[in-house]
Amino acid sequence: MAFLIGGANSAADTAFSVDNSCRFNDGDSPRLLIANPTAGTRTKGTFSTWFKRGTFGSVQYLFSTWNNSVSGYSSALILLRADDRLEVDNYVASGASGHSSVILDRLFRDPTAWYHVVVAWDTTQATDTNRYKIYVNGVQETDYNGTPAWPTEDQELFFNAGGTSNPQHIGFESVGSDQKYFDGYLAETVHIEGNALAASSFGEFDEDSPTIWKPIDVSGLTFGDEGFYLDYEDSGDLGDDESGNTNDFAETNLAAIDQTTDTPTNNFATFNPLAQPSSDLTFSEGNTKMTVAHASGSHHIPAFSTIAVTAGKWYVEAKCTETNEAKWTCGIANVEFNYNKTGTTNWIPGKESLSQNDTIGMYLNDVYKNGSETVSALFSADFADGDIVMMAIDCDNGKMWYGLNGTWNNGSSTDSTTFNADSHDETFTTGDDYVLHFVAEDTAWLANFGNPAFSISSGNADGNGYGNFEYAVPSGFLAICTKNLGSDGG
Repeated sequence: MAFLIGGANSAADTAFSVDNSCRFNDGDSPRLLIANPTAGTRTKGTFSTWFKRGTFGSVQYLFSTWNNSVSGYSSALILLRADDRLEVDNYVASGASGHSSVILDRLFRDPTAWYHVVVAWDTTQATDTNRYKIYVNGVQETDYNGTPAWPTEDQELFFNAGGTSNPQHIGFESVGSDQKYFDGYLAETVHIEGNALAASSFGEFDEDSPTIWKPIDVSGLTFGDEGFYLDYEDSGDLGDDESGNTNDFAETNLAAIDQTTDTPTNNFATFNPLAQPSSDLTFSEGNTKMTVAHASGSHHIPAFSTIAVTAGKWYVEAKCTETNEAKWTCGIANVEFNYNKTGTTNWIPGKESLSQNDTIGMYLNDVYKNGSETVSALFSADFADGDIVMMAIDCDNGKMWYGLNGTWNNGSSTDSTTFNADSHDETFTTGDDYVLHFVAEDTAWLANFGNPAFSISSGNADGNGYGNFEYAVPSGFLAICTKNLGSDGG
C-alpha cells in the first residue's frame, strides 16, 4: 500500500513551480479537442506531460489522433493500458502495412505519484530502436513488454496528420461507442512538432536529491507551428495554448473547478484507491470523492488518505453529500491500524477497540477513541447533507479538534483562528504516523486536503499560502501537501 509519510525534510524544494493541473474525472466523459488541426511534420515530434493517476485497470488515453474517414481507423496513440503499462501506437487501418507499437514493461500503479512521460519519435533514424524513445521521470526506458514493432524508416505517422478526419484529443480516444477517458490529473502538457527531444528539455534531476525528477520552465522551447503547450492556468479556458501558436483545445465536460493546485511541484493528499476494502466503495474526482452504495445498508466502509502525517499541525475539510447523513464519520487512524478487522467492511475507526495504537472518529455526532465514547453531541445539531466538517490535527501535542460550518466544537468558539480552552479536543500518541480516515454507508464524502473538488465560496489558504478552504485555517495549521511536509506546522 502506497503512502507518503510527512515530517521534517520530506519534500525537495523546486526552483520552478507548476501552479496548476487539470483534473479529469472519467465519469464525466472529459476531453480536450482540436477538431480540425493543421497538418504538420509527421516524421518527427515529441509529446510530454506530467500525470497523476486516479483509477487503474482500464484503458486510458493521454493523447490521440485518428483518421475516421477510412474503413476501420488509423491513429497515433499514447495510452495507459488495462494492465497499467504505457503504450505508444501508430495504427494503420484495414490491415495495411506500417503498424508500430511499443509497450513499456514498467507499471504505473502509484496513486501518490506524479509521473513524467516524454514520447519522442523520429522515423528518419536508420536504427529502428531509435525511432521511438520513451522517457519516464527523466530516464529512457529500454525494457519492453513483448517485442516492439518499430516504425519503418521515414514513415509518416499519424501525429500531425491534420484535417477534420484527424482530430487531436487530450485525455480521450473514441472509435464509435468505444470511448476511453483519462482519469486523474494532467500538468505541463506539451507537443513539439518537427523535433524529437529528450526528457532534459522538460525536466531535471534535483541537485540535492539526485533521484528526484522535477519540472523546468518549458515556455522558451521551439514548439513548431503545430505544437502546443497547456499549462492549465486559465480556469475559464483550460485548453488554452501558451506556445504562441494559438492551437487551442476545446473543453468538453471540464469546468473551472477542474483546475487544481495538485501539481508535480506540490502534491496534495487524496483518498488512497489502493486501500479499498470493498467494491461497494468507489473513488472519483481525482480521488477526492468517496461514494458508498451498499444494498443492505449494514456496512461502514472506510477510506484513507494517501499522505500520513507524523509531526506538525494539519487542517482538513470534508463536505457531506448525498443521502443517509447519519452514517458519515471521519477522523484519524494510526497507519498500523487493522482496517480489515471485521472482514472487508463494517469497521468504524474510533468506535471499535483496536490493539494497535490510536484511532479517533466522529460517529453519529459523538466522538470515539479506541472504542470508547469521549464526547456526546459534539455539535449543537447533527450534521447533514451539504455541511462541511473541519478537522485540526496537532501531531506535535497529540490533539485533535472538530468543527462544523465554521464553528469549532459544539459552538464553544466562533473564532476559527484559535481554540478556546474549554473546546473539546481528543488526544493521541505523538511520534506515530497517522492517516485521515473517512467512513460512509450509502452516502459520500468530498475531502478537501487543500485541493477541493467542490466549489469554495470564500477561499482561504494556510499560513504558507497553500490550499483553498471554505473556512479560515487555524493559526499554525497547514494543508496536507508536499510543500508543507518539511514544515513543523508551528
